[in-house]
Amino acid sequence: ELKSRKGMSMLFITHDLGIVRKIADRVCVMTKGKIVETGPTKEILANPQHPYTKHLLAAEPKGKPPAADPGAKSVMAGKDMKVWFPIKRGFFRKTVDHVKAVDGIDVTVRAGQTLGVVGESGSGKTTLGLALARMISSTGTINFNGRDINQLSFSAMRPLRRELQIVFQDPFGSLSPRLSVSEIIEEGLKIHEPKLSPDQRDDKVVAVLKEVGLDPETRHRYPHEFSGGQRQRVAIARAMVLNPRFVMLDEPTSALDMSVQAQVVDLLRNLQAKHNLAYLFISHDLKVVRALANDVIVMRNGKVVEAGPSEQIFGSPQTDYTRALMAAAFKIETAPTGVVSE
Repeated sequence: ELKSRKGMSMLFITHDLGIVRKIADRVCVMTKGKIVETGPTKEILANPQHPYTKHLLAAEPKGKPPAADPGAKSVMAGKDMKVWFPIKRGFFRKTVDHVKAVDGIDVTVRAGQTLGVVGESGSGKTTLGLALARMISSTGTINFNGRDINQLSFSAMRPLRRELQIVFQDPFGSLSPRLSVSEIIEEGLKIHEPKLSPDQRDDKVVAVLKEVGLDPETRHRYPHEFSGGQRQRVAIARAMVLNPRFVMLDEPTSALDMSVQAQVVDLLRNLQAKHNLAYLFISHDLKVVRALANDVIVMRNGKVVEAGPSEQIFGSPQTDYTRALMAAAFKIETAPTGVVSE
């Protein structure tokens, strides 16, 4: 709208091919500092000529999650969960209303399965995940491994923290720049397994780096020396080294380019199968959710507007809001010059 109204030219730099398809008249594809292909967006995306362009277009997450097992053990379940933030006004800061970020939601995440949580920005997705992990206060019941944990004190929660892990959206911002990769990964071990010797901790760090597909010889480097995809693997390793039961994945692929997204999805799927992990996967990228989630809940303004098996939600959405999300993700019409690269 601004471009049209102001008569501007626009250079739009992104790794999101869906946005390029929607916004760009012409596109330049870059790799290793060079433009390898350029032309009208419709032509490039419909009939790519360069191998790298073909690689990017073929790199979106594929495959399906493991078959859902309704009889699998419930690892994490929330019932009638509410997170309301007070709105205070006036000299005495009187509470006049609440922002209902999470408003009466029921969720169940089973062992070896993934619950996808989707919705627009501000719908309450991350707030729900943080509440389930007891990172913020909520009302209602939170049942973890058969135990109600919502009334536990901070100190009582501490032994359970190793089993409740989080992988954040920004792999650079979530890793301390002052610590080496080895120090970042072993930090949790020092807290939860204090009897381990330095050599034993190092052995665990080496093993988990191999598991996430990183060279253990790089463990003494710092986060800025790694690519975005490698940093996210470090963040995953930090969570996995503690052998968790439940992992909250908060937009873990949104900062990554298409080809790396697909690799991270494959990694998460393999780790889940190997360790029987329960994932709460929060994302606005429905293609990634479809590749990973067994069940999906769709949130809007703090409430669940639709929930069910992944095949049902993606194949036959029941609400106008869910249909609008699907249309935006899978049926974007080709519409400034864009630049796309890793």
